[in-house]
Amino acid sequence: MCRVRFAAMSVDTPATATERQWPPPPKAEHLWPTQLAIALAIALQLLLPDRLTVGSKWILPGLELLLLGVLAATSPLRLTTPHSRRRQLALTVVVVVSIANAISLALLAHFLLNHNVTNGHELIIAGSLIWLSNVLLFSLWYWELDRGGPGLRACGADEDPDFLFPQMAPDSPAPNWRPQFADYLYVSLTNAIAFSPTDTMPLSVMAKFVMGLQSLISLVTIGLVISRAVNIL
Repeated sequence: MCRVRFAAMSVDTPATATERQWPPPPKAEHLWPTQLAIALAIALQLLLPDRLTVGSKWILPGLELLLLGVLAATSPLRLTTPHSRRRQLALTVVVVVSIANAISLALLAHFLLNHNVTNGHELIIAGSLIWLSNVLLFSLWYWELDRGGPGLRACGADEDPDFLFPQMAPDSPAPNWRPQFADYLYVSLTNAIAFSPTDTMPLSVMAKFVMGLQSLISLVTIGLVISRAVNIL
């Protein structure tokens, strides 16, 4: 059941920059952007060299595509209320794709540190693909983490925010603003580039942990993999 936790204003009072309603009014979320992000992450994995995958190149991506197909078939087009089974399946898909990408990064780092590498172009491309996959995957983690998940956000039963977006400031001209998947994708991209938060700050311990983990992975990918590959050129 979806229940709004608290409203700071009466319905008859117009929202102003200094009188913000919490949580903001409900707003349905489209699921196709997140499913597209998962599909793109899987496609990027298929572009990696065979030596950066475990076993057959199609084993993990095939499993991921199967799970994604089940998720797409069982999910509504728009999320308006919490769906615990959908969220469990979605988290399973993201976990599997994240593990596969982490394995590829570990194999690439191991290959760089323990072999005489001569093909720098291949390594640059592989490192870039892994980095882009992580941007997509961590945007999904942020989207699933914030305020209790997309289902609670969609129906206006938000838990405490895990991220402080600029639009949530008291003087924001958009008092009823809600983050959508594109906002979490932007947070993931800027965090991966800057190795730290930019305009959106983590509030909860879990959000700080996940953002810190992404910064560390991005630093390893860019600092170790790509820079080493450039030296080979």
